[in-house]
Amino acid sequence: MKPADEADYRDFVVVRMDQLRRTAYLLSHDWHTADDLVSTALHKLYCNWARARQAANVDAYLHRILVNSWIDVKRRPWSRREESTETVPDAAVLDAGGDETGLLEMLRALPKGRRAVLVLRYYCDRSVDETAEILGISTGTVKSQTARGLDGLRAAMTGEPGVSA
Repeated sequence: MKPADEADYRDFVVVRMDQLRRTAYLLSHDWHTADDLVSTALHKLYCNWARARQAANVDAYLHRILVNSWIDVKRRPWSRREESTETVPDAAVLDAGGDETGLLEMLRALPKGRRAVLVLRYYCDRSVDETAEILGISTGTVKSQTARGLDGLRAAMTGEPGVSA
């Protein structure tokens, strides 16, 4: 890569790093995995920087790399293993007092496609068209996955049976 291109790449990444890391966390629910996802996505972007700069929306290009990297991690057999904790909670508790932990747990319970749509639509503030472009799906699918994901979150918040996965 040429020095001028490296400077452009560096400037692009510096501005977006915090948001990219938070987005990766919302997808993975683990800061270590989020950092790995960001690292992988930025490496892929660096390797394809010339092609990425020609894209109509470089942010969408990067988010697509991030989401695809997360899906790749989820497909690996060792990432589906159970995680141990020091103590076992007596019962699940949903706290609506401003704590994001309950919302993150409800988001984690959604299927990965719905979770990706909700994160891109509401956290990253992407339009339906941008979300469809990033995920490589139709706008109708984005709308239906958004509606089903929100129904699932509402059901989890009220304790009612939700829409099936």
